[in-house]
Amino acid sequence: MFESIKKNKLESAVIIAIFILVITLVVYYICNALRLGPISLIIALIFSIGSAWGSYYYSDKIVLSLSKARPATKEEDLKLVNILDALMVSSGLTVKPRLYVVEDIQPNAFATGRNPKNAVICVTTGLLEKLNYYELEGVIAHEMAHIKNYDIRLSCVVSVMVGFMVMISDMFSRALFWGDFRNDRDNDSKANGILMIIGLICLILAPIFGSLMQLALSRKREFLADSTAIEFTRNPDGLISALEKLENDPNQLETANSATSNMYIVNPFKKDTKEGKKKTSSIWSTHPSTEDRIEALKNLK
Repeated sequence: MFESIKKNKLESAVIIAIFILVITLVVYYICNALRLGPISLIIALIFSIGSAWGSYYYSDKIVLSLSKARPATKEEDLKLVNILDALMVSSGLTVKPRLYVVEDIQPNAFATGRNPKNAVICVTTGLLEKLNYYELEGVIAHEMAHIKNYDIRLSCVVSVMVGFMVMISDMFSRALFWGDFRNDRDNDSKANGILMIIGLICLILAPIFGSLMQLALSRKREFLADSTAIEFTRNPDGLISALEKLENDPNQLETANSATSNMYIVNPFKKDTKEGKKKTSSIWSTHPSTEDRIEALKNLK
């Protein structure tokens, strides 16, 4: 576990550095396309470092806002509050995560935040309604495991940065294709042509780059979080039953998007599969297959 925490911290630093480099290059090209001159590099550096800082410190607020989550209360979500209080002792966490709820019929959950002291656990109303006490306990323990293992920092930062990269690439492409390049055609035609090509490449590669960033979050972390959750609850049957219910629920999660899908305990996007065919994960999957996770949990019994 300690090796995993150390690895997650290092990967977070590397991904943030890559993000700063890529954003700097993209914004630099935008500034050049707008003919801002020598200050283009300064603007690019300020913009990239500022956006990286904001993504790191405010990524949890951004994700909660995108998810349209509300704070949980004892009056409305007493069972959820009681489960978290009970798990605080066995988890070893020193600071209680904040609880949030998303109004959605699909049962699902995620954890976010830059570290265990600033952590959030968010569940859907579908999860609260469709799972019994021990199943819900298993899910909350799984999310608390992500918090303890520092998975939340990497997944949250990557989710925000992936979305930001796609947005910047789209802005870059629009600036190139719709900008005014008619002046100084003789002197700048070659440079403008290069910028047009770079803009097209950025537009095409942005979604792929985003997927690769999400795949940097090893699917092994889900297995580790599952096994750590069992250490908290001593009840693998609760999490196994919860995963089966979550996998078989047919509803889509309306507030989820491709940038945040990797944060959830199960993939929020349901795919049609032929009846009787085992659902497996591909190299592009953000989650291991639920069947593999259940089999691994059964082996722990």
